[in-house]
Amino acid sequence: MVERMSGDDDRRVGEGEKPGRGLLRRTIANQRIALAVGTPLVSLHQVMETLVPVAIGVIIDGPVTDGNVSMLVVALAGLAALFVVLTYSWRFGARRLVAAIEAESHRLRVAVARRILDPRGVRTSLRTGELLAVATTDAGRAAQILHVVPATAAAVTAVVGAAVALLLVDVPLGLLVLLGTPAILVALDRATPLLTRRITAQQEAVARASGLATDLVTGLRPLRGIGAEPAAAQRYRDASADALASTLRATRALGVYTGTSSAVSALLSVAVAGVAGWAALAGRISVGELITVVGLAQFVVEPLGTLAALPSTWAASRASADRLSLVLHAPSLLPAGTGTPSDGSLELRGLGYRSLRRIDLTVAPGELLGVLAHRSQDAEALADVLSGQVPPEDVRGELTVGGVPLGALDPVAGRRTVLAEPHHSDLFAGTLADNITAGMSRPSDGIPPEVLGASAAGQVADTHPDGLDQRIVDRGSSLSGGQRQRVALARALARRAPVLVLHEPTTAVDAVTEQAVAEGIARLRHDGDAHTTVVITSSPALLAAADRVVVIDDGEIVASGTHAELSATHPTYRAAVLR
Repeated sequence: MVERMSGDDDRRVGEGEKPGRGLLRRTIANQRIALAVGTPLVSLHQVMETLVPVAIGVIIDGPVTDGNVSMLVVALAGLAALFVVLTYSWRFGARRLVAAIEAESHRLRVAVARRILDPRGVRTSLRTGELLAVATTDAGRAAQILHVVPATAAAVTAVVGAAVALLLVDVPLGLLVLLGTPAILVALDRATPLLTRRITAQQEAVARASGLATDLVTGLRPLRGIGAEPAAAQRYRDASADALASTLRATRALGVYTGTSSAVSALLSVAVAGVAGWAALAGRISVGELITVVGLAQFVVEPLGTLAALPSTWAASRASADRLSLVLHAPSLLPAGTGTPSDGSLELRGLGYRSLRRIDLTVAPGELLGVLAHRSQDAEALADVLSGQVPPEDVRGELTVGGVPLGALDPVAGRRTVLAEPHHSDLFAGTLADNITAGMSRPSDGIPPEVLGASAAGQVADTHPDGLDQRIVDRGSSLSGGQRQRVALARALARRAPVLVLHEPTTAVDAVTEQAVAEGIARLRHDGDAHTTVVITSSPALLAAADRVVVIDDGEIVASGTHAELSATHPTYRAAVLR
């Protein structure tokens, strides 16, 4: 049974409590019912395992020694019943516990995804690949705490049960187990902090290598274009070597720990069997009791090994919980504003951000504004700040959307109002239609034909036998660059956002298609509608379709007018856009 928790619940930490430990506490609390059912069942299984050698010893000393066939049949039937309870207690207990582990892994994955996709954003230094590792590998490892709890209870039950049985047979034998087991566990516990540190370092190094690999695969084409494959490959080799070294250090420590714990547990078992053999020779215990002791000595190795191995599982769970907390407790990029834009107007007063020095600009509702930035960094900075995903404290001056300052804007309302389509857009595995309708409020209504026409995405569908049902692989790598741009533009236009910001949406399409797209955007969004569109581009076709064009150079607006006016009066504008 899964207890649903919101992202805020996952981020809540007690006063003075470490985030990773608090997350593990909540994981256990979420699955307390499953633990309350599964733990007694697996513990019962261990009790039955303990009783097997005891029952065999009783049968040997009783019916077998006395030659009583009828009692032997009854004893064997009892032994069979013991095995039935042993089998089914494990079956139902393990099933409930495994279901709890899987359910909690899923909950943690969803919590991380919810945090990453929070409208307020998340401030973290982790790469995309590292976030993926946290949401998958670390979520699964953290949920393994639900294995540690019942396994510890079952192993302790088995050791205590074996010790009690040995005390009933011979007091020194029982004391040997009761005193030897805690001594072993205390000694092994001293190594747990070292294991935790090395496993944490290993997970961080592997996540860094995974993140770098994701970045390299994403940017493979640009790297080839500038001939940077050797440098990128060397960076990945260095990160991979570091991950390998960290993994080897953790594995060596775990190997030494596991080998030592197994050896010590085996020595304790041998000591118990040896003392029992001496007691049998001395006549203190019977043959059946000797069989019981030897059977218990062999059996007790398993729970002792479990108790010895659990600290490493705990260490891995704790390390993963700490990494999960880095995301779940990461601060938000944007404040929790409450303002809702009244219209699609934009106003920038003395705005500065990165390379932008001072931008004063007003965009009226319903206006199609073209922006030409002579420097690419200015274009990128303007696109980022207009997206509304930049922390207000990083912005100088003021930006208002529909009369609401950026710092007071409700992030959800802001995303509904402003859609900023980046220059490099990602497509997802699925059909062409799935990618276009991904941003629509009612995707079941289908794709409006005018959207396909305005974006020229209809041409992409027409070139394939399956049309809009054609399959697209991850990141849209099965499409050309121009086709990906048209599909991404169709997705943006299908949203019908009050404010749409486009950054170089047609750099990979031909001139004829670019002209059709420019006319399509103007027709779809500005034919009687009060939609606002800002197109940051150097395309003459898109700039010619704009109601007004502003020119940014060296972080400031240096000219404003229509495309025709600027082409006639502004030499640098003319040189930049006329092809």
